[in-house]
Amino acid sequence: MSNEYVFCVSCGIAEVDDVKLKECDDCDLVRYCSDECKQDHKSQHKKACKKRASELRDELLFKQPESSHRGDCPICMIPLPLELSKSTIQTCCSKVICQGCSHANGIREIEGELESKCPFCRKPTPSTYEQCDNQRMKRVEANDPVAIRREGRRQYDKGDYSSAFEYHTKAAELGDVAAHYYLSCMYHNGQGVEKDKGKKMYHMEQAAIGGHPDARYNLGCEEEESGNIERAVKHWIISAKLGDDDSIKELMEKFKEGCVSKDDLAAALRAHQAAVDATKSPQRDAVV
Repeated sequence: MSNEYVFCVSCGIAEVDDVKLKECDDCDLVRYCSDECKQDHKSQHKKACKKRASELRDELLFKQPESSHRGDCPICMIPLPLELSKSTIQTCCSKVICQGCSHANGIREIEGELESKCPFCRKPTPSTYEQCDNQRMKRVEANDPVAIRREGRRQYDKGDYSSAFEYHTKAAELGDVAAHYYLSCMYHNGQGVEKDKGKKMYHMEQAAIGGHPDARYNLGCEEEESGNIERAVKHWIISAKLGDDDSIKELMEKFKEGCVSKDDLAAALRAHQAAVDATKSPQRDAVV
């Protein structure tokens, strides 16, 4: 923020000595010395505030995430692939382990005639569904966002959308990116909650900001439907760089229509391939 704004924009009092000014809750344009000054100046600031808040939101929304929401395998520290089938979640610790590390651990245990244990926390592997359920619920009770989201998906698959919504909401509040994505879908379909486009878009954006490629792809589709092709392309470029195949397909179609430049498409293709290659390893390739 510029040094120009070191005074209350409403009453003019300077930020000196014991006077502490606070920025507007929604933008970074002005400061106030009190709630009273903030309220008095509200009508004058409303238009500029709304415009700046929208600009700040877009800065955050269109920032390229460093990686997808899936992160790295905690054992080999290589990015996890987007395909869920190529990794497993441990019920004991909620860690997502890549196929390569799970496979290598299994071979080590077989060859050494060792007890089967979690590749990460080394707790004994549960032998029954009941034991798995008990481990998962312990993680839920410990406020583990991944376990809470998984329980939400379990309730969703059972058709209990109200419970699924509650679990996903709690997981999202605890920072789980995938939970935000699932909430956007539930608000879209009206499952466990009334349909609400505003809340659907909020959770979709939160998921996209967190690096969820499907959420980002969907945002692009939403913008395309609204006629905002430039914004749609921006979303698809971001998700393509995370390794999303559907976004690459959309960019290629838009290239044919003249909406994407040759250079932008080439850069997206290179980044997409780099993201895919980054998830590969000899250990993972050895898994059939």
